[in-house]
Amino acid sequence: MAATDKKIQPIIIKRVKKGGGHGHHGGAWKIAYADFVTAMMAFFLLMWLLGSTTKGDLQGIADHFNTPLKVALSGGSGSGDSSSVIKGGGEDLTRTVGQVKRGDVEQTHRNVNLQAMPADAQRAEAQAKRVKAKVEEAIERNPKLRELRSQVRMEVTTEGLRIQIVDDQNRPMFDSGAAVVKPYMRELLGEIARVLNEVDSRITLTGHTDAAPFSGGERGYSNWELSADRANASRRELIAAGIDERKVLRVVGLAAVMPLDAAAPNAPINRRISILVMNKSAEQRLLNGTDPQAGSVEAVESALVRSGQLSLPAASGEAASQTSPKATSGN
Repeated sequence: MAATDKKIQPIIIKRVKKGGGHGHHGGAWKIAYADFVTAMMAFFLLMWLLGSTTKGDLQGIADHFNTPLKVALSGGSGSGDSSSVIKGGGEDLTRTVGQVKRGDVEQTHRNVNLQAMPADAQRAEAQAKRVKAKVEEAIERNPKLRELRSQVRMEVTTEGLRIQIVDDQNRPMFDSGAAVVKPYMRELLGEIARVLNEVDSRITLTGHTDAAPFSGGERGYSNWELSADRANASRRELIAAGIDERKVLRVVGLAAVMPLDAAAPNAPINRRISILVMNKSAEQRLLNGTDPQAGSVEAVESALVRSGQLSLPAASGEAASQTSPKATSGN
């Protein structure tokens, strides 16, 4: 019986399959990797934009998201209106103040040749140096004017050639406290006029005084009127010497607000006439009202005229008659 059971006992075969490598997982990993690469690209692009954006633009963007509907709801100038990349409260990026409908603002497009700008600046500087050399030559030729060399200061600036005729303690250019031109000043202006008439440049004249006040105070005839009258008297002398009056773009008096020697406000060197021979770029900025220096001077003029402290030079008439006793021997 036992022998029979052994014969019919089933035989179990256990087969172990040894793997020869990893099984196939499909292409899902490629999609995950592509998403990762895309996210990293977007991250580095964001880092680059944040690094290349100015602080003001970043503040404008932040303000836009803080109050995105401020302009749309309340009108007026939005927080991101003036200098931000995204204009607060609207879609029209051409507006400058508040909400402006598309097409309401006419945009003037001006093509600027950036490559030609350095060449133009070099030509303007070369012309200013030529004018400076001609003025120096004219002074050297005249024995009388040769003595005034130390009182004629010339410098080439970004606006053109600045010629400043300054006073000396023993040789003033005008009568004390008046706009009467001395004979040697008249002769010097005549030589300058002949040189300037040969160049295609326009000029501005600015009068300056020292800080010595008039005895009547600022309510009467003051350094403001005196500086303007002296600048206008210099203009008349230039025209009398033959310069084309259309070359003169501006005549202004600045009293003692821009001294050459700030440490000694009553020094004779602060009493001067400044003639700016403008280059084309400075002339265009002045005519368009976009010259920053000219704009600042005109803003000062406007404020002082409104307050009654500034009197612009008269178009005609001799300014010397409007004199008043000085508190000191300056001006």
